[in-house]
Amino acid sequence: MSEFKLPSFDDLPLRKDGPPGNAWGLFGDKDQMGRLNLITPATRKAAATEIKEGISVSLDWPLDKPKYPNFERQVFKHTILSLGPKGLVGNDDHLDMNTQSSTQWDGFRHYAYQKEAKFYNGNSQEDFENNENLGINVWTENGGIVGRGVLLDWLDWAQRNNIHRDPFQTNAVELKDIKAIIAEQNITIKQGDILFIRVGFSAKYNTLSASEQVAFPDRQPKGLLGVEATKDSLRWIWESGISAIASDSPSLERGPQQGPYNEPGVTIHQWALAGWGLPLGEMFDLERLSEECKRLKRYSFFVTSVPLKVPGGIASPPNAIAIF
Repeated sequence: MSEFKLPSFDDLPLRKDGPPGNAWGLFGDKDQMGRLNLITPATRKAAATEIKEGISVSLDWPLDKPKYPNFERQVFKHTILSLGPKGLVGNDDHLDMNTQSSTQWDGFRHYAYQKEAKFYNGNSQEDFENNENLGINVWTENGGIVGRGVLLDWLDWAQRNNIHRDPFQTNAVELKDIKAIIAEQNITIKQGDILFIRVGFSAKYNTLSASEQVAFPDRQPKGLLGVEATKDSLRWIWESGISAIASDSPSLERGPQQGPYNEPGVTIHQWALAGWGLPLGEMFDLERLSEECKRLKRYSFFVTSVPLKVPGGIASPPNAIAIF
């Protein structure tokens, strides 16, 4: 199976008149799929060989978790609508939600290069007022995010190595840790893979009492454990060949995203979403996935994810399943 020839990290930016690190034009000036182009019929066919035991695992948290979301996003509301007034016995329901209040894929309309105010392939905020360009619906119209998944279980590795970092406070999952996990578990990452990193956010959140969940958004000090934002981590993500990256953290990268601990000019959201067209996933439920990987002693699996087909959509619950 031949691979797509990616330029080297040192060749970036491709558009020299564009922001740092951009890969604009790599898949065409009008491209809306970004790194998802690396998931091909051949990679999907190969990924299907990961299905051996026939075990399927949901990767979505319930839509009402967290009960009180981060970043002042709306609280999920579910209303049951009785059909009684129509003379029928039955119900409809109505959902009032922010698509990023629980498990989500960030689409390419979500986050721009902040200084340049440019999204993937040079789109601007004004462009979105007149079209559905870069809507998350495009991913589903092209078959969804379907391929080989890989779990890097940082939390399990950290606990076994007596490393303790609070997922509710700012701290880094360092690149050297990621490389250590890959070596220890003998993991091979292939072009087009969908990468998941478990840092322990949902595991800890599931232990909170009702009152602690209410207080969670206002905790002090604020911050989130996530992947370190350095040029080296960006280089590794780019060169790994992955098509998408997700975590159980609400931020994926160390939060706050613009902290002084970042290397100058580096935020993963900017480079990945706006620069490369690399989908970012947050608050994925990786607990049962972790259990199955440990039980089966393998960390790769088949993944199918079908985001909501909302024309011009910004983000979506992933509707994701891992199959062993």
